[in-house]
Amino acid sequence: MLFATLAFGQNDQEKTDQQKEDKSGSTERERVKESGQVLKEIMQAPDKGIPQSVLDGSKCVIVLPSVKKAAFVVGGSYGRGVMTCRTGADYKGPWSAPIMMASSSGSFGFQAGGEATDFVIIVMNEGGAKSLLKSKVKLGADASVAAGPVGRTAEASTNARMQAQMLSYSRARGVFGGVSLSGATLRVDGDADKSLYGKEVKPEEILQGKVTMPPEAQQLIADLQKSQGVSAQE
Repeated sequence: MLFATLAFGQNDQEKTDQQKEDKSGSTERERVKESGQVLKEIMQAPDKGIPQSVLDGSKCVIVLPSVKKAAFVVGGSYGRGVMTCRTGADYKGPWSAPIMMASSSGSFGFQAGGEATDFVIIVMNEGGAKSLLKSKVKLGADASVAAGPVGRTAEASTNARMQAQMLSYSRARGVFGGVSLSGATLRVDGDADKSLYGKEVKPEEILQGKVTMPPEAQQLIADLQKSQGVSAQE
């Protein structure tokens, strides 16, 4: 298949270079930090961010930040990011340390003019969260997904949104909105987790608090905790 690198795509040589760098986890730590910055900027948008009702009902949040260098895509795309989930058997506890994620699909589209795009996926129920922890998930097939509503006071009121296991968003050229990612695949990136934490670790172990929270994750977790505080005060 003809494949050209997207914003977050990599050719074979870049993968080789990254593997050399990842021994220290520096690439993963930077990705965690960038994911936190992306979520912060989106959540700070007063009228065009993720609705509070969506954040309140979320079980996990996935952020796929773009890299600075973008290119066109033909036939597919590839990206990496992080996921944090509420801990506890019922997914109602504090937010977990980051779980590294990988995604792939032509569904991410191409970057007009080489613009970078960020993606945020909100997991809305336990079924969606558990499926992501166990295996590769194809959105729209293994787990239902819908374009998320936008606006702090908006509601996930349509039938598709209410029934979807996940709600997805994109941001490109400073424009944020809901986008359907049906056909995209998501999976836990075990190699990246190993690089980040310095040992092989299962996603369930990360949720159970058996790893140390990376300092680079503080922004990501703090903003999610802050959103809970806002909801509690309302």
